[in-house]
Amino acid sequence: MTDAFFNEMFQSGRVRPPYAQLEGWTERMPASLRSLKQAEAEALFRRIGITFAVYGEGGDPDRLIPFDMFPRVFAHDEWRKLERGIKQRARALNAFLVDVYGRGEIVRAGRIPSRLVYLNEAYEKAAAGFVPPRGVYSHVVGIDLVRTGPDEFFVLEDNCRTPSGVSYMLENREIMMRMFPDLFRGNRIEPVDRYPQALRRTLASVAPQKCDRDPTIVILTPGHFNSAYYEHSFLADLMGVELVEGQDLFVEGEFVWMRTTRGPKRVDVIYRRLDDAFIDPLCFRPDSLLGVPGLMDVYRSGGVSIASAPGAGVADDKAIYCYVPEMIRFYLGEEPILKNVPTWQCANPDDLGHVLDNIADLVVKEVHGSGGYGMLVGPKSTKAQIAAFADKLRANPGNYIAQPTLALSTCPSFVDEGIAPRHVDLRPYCLVGERVELVPGGLTRVALTEGSLVVNSSQGGGVKDTWVLAE
Repeated sequence: MTDAFFNEMFQSGRVRPPYAQLEGWTERMPASLRSLKQAEAEALFRRIGITFAVYGEGGDPDRLIPFDMFPRVFAHDEWRKLERGIKQRARALNAFLVDVYGRGEIVRAGRIPSRLVYLNEAYEKAAAGFVPPRGVYSHVVGIDLVRTGPDEFFVLEDNCRTPSGVSYMLENREIMMRMFPDLFRGNRIEPVDRYPQALRRTLASVAPQKCDRDPTIVILTPGHFNSAYYEHSFLADLMGVELVEGQDLFVEGEFVWMRTTRGPKRVDVIYRRLDDAFIDPLCFRPDSLLGVPGLMDVYRSGGVSIASAPGAGVADDKAIYCYVPEMIRFYLGEEPILKNVPTWQCANPDDLGHVLDNIADLVVKEVHGSGGYGMLVGPKSTKAQIAAFADKLRANPGNYIAQPTLALSTCPSFVDEGIAPRHVDLRPYCLVGERVELVPGGLTRVALTEGSLVVNSSQGGGVKDTWVLAE
């Protein structure tokens, strides 16, 4: 890791080769044109309906996520290394899930403490003893990556349940191609628009044992009040599948059925975009009105597939994250291609002592937290905030992990005063089914506030198009 921030466009005063075509582009864009294009992008986002909600906040329930028109660029060779590392990690995470819901060999071998697995609130006992089709628990794996140097990439966290944001990846590209067609004529950029077809192919490949025809696939959404509802409907349209809510499905006999105007239609694969707790009120939360009563019985008997599988969340717990490199060695017999960020587990008394002594310099996260909530960024916090968080840490140390504040790379971004470097991360989406694949690119999130390292949209971050240059 480096002390200075790595600028992905400029190195030693020169433009790095992947960005060579963009230097002249910005010089030819006066401020008036930039403002016009920014307004055009926002109008397109609003017209298409690309909005998100932040729970518990007042104001506009359908907020636009800020869109930065300056693309992020990866050279072909850079991407190929990332691709290999992401696929390796996705395979190991799925092998871990099959194992811990089966014989638990990695726990028996002493490689992972049993309490982190079997006492984890994300571990679903209802999934134990059942192996889903093709041994895949997590069908869409979102791997959050940060960069600290020319060849230094780190995995910040894994998302094995329902990673969101892929609609922004697709729409960012669509809007950039519409607004700046000359850029795409002058650069050989790998396409991302095959993602919906690849997702549908992945879901079809994990059809259940009892499916004897072309599988019927649906996306199960909590409804239009969900923060990612736009993405649910967007993907359903692009894949040509039905978007359903729990009330649209019912269990009868050995199968799940969908209510249609032509009568019941059997459903084979459910791409669920709601949490485990709400999937089936007969198995999980009895007060859930979002799920399908009896769904888990049909799932376990091979009558329907659920993607991602119930219980997949135990693999992306932040305490389990520390052991993913060991999973890669244990299940694949390989060395990890992508590194973890050094992590202290506060449940360990020695680690807790180190974290409390150095909390002002660390990032402390809730083990089950997400979206930038429940975390402390020490260098950006006041003494009062640090003291209050330290009290929470002492009261429940097992609920937290801590990491150093990495020198996240920066990418040029359009801001009010012109073009300035802003910190970025990357979430590629790895599909796991009959094969493991990912489109060349992902969702780049950008911390638009100067000096901020928090890129989450819920915390004021924005998004930008991610280019992978063809060979």
